[in-house]
Amino acid sequence: MILLTRKAEFSASHYYWVPEWTEEENRRAFGKCANRNGHGHNYTLEVTVAGEIDQKTGFVVDLKELKDVIEREVMSVYDHRHLNLEVPEFASKMPTTENIAIAIWDRLDGKIAGAKLHRVRVYEMADLFADYYGEQ
Repeated sequence: MILLTRKAEFSASHYYWVPEWTEEENRRAFGKCANRNGHGHNYTLEVTVAGEIDQKTGFVVDLKELKDVIEREVMSVYDHRHLNLEVPEFASKMPTTENIAIAIWDRLDGKIAGAKLHRVRVYEMADLFADYYGEQ
């Protein structure tokens, strides 16, 4: 079995809010993420599929087809959108990174011909950083 990963990036805004809580409780729990106008993130998505190599094509899956599925099912729905307001699965579910990964899995599972969905990884690019200490 071979694992093959395709990477994509998208930008989206969101907010975190528990309707049963007061504004103060939401702000205490979620900080800047409790701003009902939302704020944005740049996300990296990695989709890993598993399968056997087709002896005629040499592919597990045609990367162009994988890219097209990701574009149709995820990018066209999530990129430059307000997740809470524009993406159906987050109308009643908080768009945390964890829930975004699960929602993307649900959107892709069973739609990649010739391969099985193995992993969906989502992370916010803001979590990446570099330290510089000057010339040593």
